[in-house]
Amino acid sequence: MFRTAFLDIPPLLSAAGDVTLPGSKSISNRVLLLCALCEGQTTVHDVLDSDDTRVMLDALRALGCGLRQDGTQLHISGLGGKLPERELDLFLGNAGTAMRPLTAALAVLGGAFTLRGVPRMHERPIGDLVDALRQLGCDVGYLGNDGFPPLRIGRPALQLGAPIRVRGDVSSQFLTALLLALPLVARQTIVIEVVGELISKPYIDITLKLLAQFGVVVHNDNWQRFTIAAGSALRSPGAVHIEADASSASYFIALGALSADPHGIRIHGVGAASIQGDIRFIEAAQAMGAQVDSAANSLHVRRGSWPLRAIDLDCNHIPDAAMTLAVMALFAQGTTRLRKIASWRVKETDRIAAMACELRKLGAQVSEGADFLEVTPPANDAAWRAASIHTYDDHRVAMCFSLAALNPARLPVRIEDPQCVAKTFPDYFEALFAVAQASAVPVICIDGPTASGKGTLASALAARLGYQVLDSGALYRISAYAAVQAGLALEPANEAQIAQRTADLDIRFEGQTVWLDGVDVGQAIRTEEAGANASKVAALPQVRAALLALQHRFARLPGLVADGRDMGTVIFPQAQLKVFLTADAACRAERRLSQLAARGVPAILADLLADLQARDARDTSRTTAPLQAAEDAQLLDNGALTVEQSVDTVLTWWQSKQPF
Repeated sequence: MFRTAFLDIPPLLSAAGDVTLPGSKSISNRVLLLCALCEGQTTVHDVLDSDDTRVMLDALRALGCGLRQDGTQLHISGLGGKLPERELDLFLGNAGTAMRPLTAALAVLGGAFTLRGVPRMHERPIGDLVDALRQLGCDVGYLGNDGFPPLRIGRPALQLGAPIRVRGDVSSQFLTALLLALPLVARQTIVIEVVGELISKPYIDITLKLLAQFGVVVHNDNWQRFTIAAGSALRSPGAVHIEADASSASYFIALGALSADPHGIRIHGVGAASIQGDIRFIEAAQAMGAQVDSAANSLHVRRGSWPLRAIDLDCNHIPDAAMTLAVMALFAQGTTRLRKIASWRVKETDRIAAMACELRKLGAQVSEGADFLEVTPPANDAAWRAASIHTYDDHRVAMCFSLAALNPARLPVRIEDPQCVAKTFPDYFEALFAVAQASAVPVICIDGPTASGKGTLASALAARLGYQVLDSGALYRISAYAAVQAGLALEPANEAQIAQRTADLDIRFEGQTVWLDGVDVGQAIRTEEAGANASKVAALPQVRAALLALQHRFARLPGLVADGRDMGTVIFPQAQLKVFLTADAACRAERRLSQLAARGVPAILADLLADLQARDARDTSRTTAPLQAAEDAQLLDNGALTVEQSVDTVLTWWQSKQPF
């Protein structure tokens, strides 16, 4: 997951490949609560690992529920409707799928509980659910503004004889909460009546189907009246498998529809037979021009009509996935109108206002109302704008606007606070970059002499930008180490074999950690012997050629920071930014002395200085790739700068080249 302040997505040309989706948030949190409320043990397969499910699991753990993780399986020992006697304060973040159902379950069982969340959760309405619970005789009070969390829950005096009335036109989660909780107290038949039109019916359908798996069959009378029979009780099914998230599928369905690559996108984990309502996003995407083929548990999506066709759609059945349609509308001919989306106003943010604001930044014309959004795309390529997308701590805003990087004007898109996707799809951007293709991957080169701090600067800069990092100086050491591990003597007779082994290396740099084929070799390649071996393989032309190709492979989305002595002159001559460090030998010798002292290694400053001066002379006089600044490099004397100051300086140079 990217934890940077922002993530710059370069212009994307197309996308093709396979994507495996995480588990459904809606199903995961419903199943977790049902497992906790029933008796016995349930094994849950493929539960979503996200912010929303973590706050639910934390709450269940606090309530005394037994939880044991075993790979992709979660074993849950249910509470059997018995809650702890002590007072509990439960923090539920911004997870409506945890706050609403837990409120209902705890209220009908009774106890001494406080339920709270992040500030935005305290702005999301819950009054209609509280009103319904109070009809039952539940003791639920507000600790802040009436109608909103945080809540205080006490012991109920249940009255189940009369129908329970709940509004259905604000959020379907209110009805879902009652349906999940009331089987716990179904000593007599319980009737729930919906007041007004029930929105998001497919989410209620998910709830009903999951309740049936746990032994409770609810009679549904035309989505207006729901009956729970007397004697109903939650029973563990033994094992439950979580479907992949259909809402998350919408981004990759859209990606396949937008991509010019004829191979398209294959989405694994969900098919057209899914129990999730948002799977009907397929129909909307097809109406806009996508070609979608569905198997039992996968989808294959390719571009069909181009440009896409504008649509006018009642989105009540796909409230979350419909946000993706608003971004697809940027690539459609005509004006797209999305209707019946009033529930967007009370989600993680006011999504109608948020989408309208960010779409306009990109050059679209947008009209919004209480329950609709109209999007007209930029008039032509020149009308597109590079934009920094504010994400409002809303995962769906971040994910759907990433698709705008496929714009025909070849402009980058900046996503602010990319880690907000952790709510439902922590690895979303990694999944996107694994299948996306860019015309050019952004590269920043950090070159300079020995002990100038290239590696430290590059690593810190890459961390700030979310980019890959390449420590080119370590590659020869890694190549030699890998050859020795493979039993190859480091001599010309084995040159071809060493070069082949080098070409196949799987290397990753993470901060100061170096991974080779999944093993941390950071310490092993920093010995004196490893340094001597690096010099041996550096003399082999075929190995140098293999390492050149290997270095080019490091240029992967979203970007690369590469450090070395010839990154900007030889390896990446087309890099967008080249930096050459110019701290003098005396300064570098003092820095090296401090580093050695910190590690308890004795050294003499004069000897270190002489060694550095000798290395500088050798490096600058080499016939192949001598140490020198590229003609278009920015010179940075970092002798008197901290690492943070150096990073800030380079970031300022980098930002000056961006269109945001």
